Amino acid sequence: MPVKNFHYIDLLIDRYPTLSICRSEIVTAIETIIETHRRGGKILICGNGGSAADAEHIVGELAKSFVLPRIIPDTDKEKLSRLTGNLPELLSAKLQCGLRAFALSGSSPLATAIANDGDAMLVYAQMTYVYGQPGDVFLGISTSGSSKNIVAALTVAKAFSLHTIGLTGSRLGSMDPLCETLIKVPAIETFKIQEYHLPIYHAICLTIESEVFQEL
Repeated sequence: MPVKNFHYIDLLIDRYPTLSICRSEIVTAIETIIETHRRGGKILICGNGGSAADAEHIVGELAKSFVLPRIIPDTDKEKLSRLTGNLPELLSAKLQCGLRAFALSGSSPLATAIANDGDAMLVYAQMTYVYGQPGDVFLGISTSGSSKNIVAALTVAKAFSLHTIGLTGSRLGSMDPLCETLIKVPAIETFKIQEYHLPIYHAICLTIESEVFQEL
């Protein structure tokens, strides 16, 4: 089902005209994530350093309300109402709908165990192998385009039929051939790449929310 409204993408390009070269890839990424959500799939996201923070930021916008209210369905409220006490009423009023999005950087005990017992380069690859299912989305963020742990995870994702999306800079990177959809911003320096990444993923999250939750 095609996305109906790209208002936030238009605003993004108006504010950052140099990102017009990324528009079609941004649109494809949005459509892929929405279709995956509607099929009951999940989104696995990872990066290193500032990009790891970006991964967790994206999850924060997808898994709960961003700018729109996301009231849970009446059917879910009815399930809660079968329980006694004040808490079910509070849950019915306060719980929000969201996408099943997960930042792979968010589990330090597992990450350190994998790094200590096996190979630190394979931390995200191991998580992707365990958590990913065919048809899920894997979003890898790498300003260099060649982060070894991101490339390893993308390799696993591609091998096991996850949709692969990359967010990177303008350099030719090792991750490029592994990504079905590759958003390459027009910058080489890390801080400039990251400055572009944030408005892009905000526009992506706003468009997804508007499309999926507008009628709630």
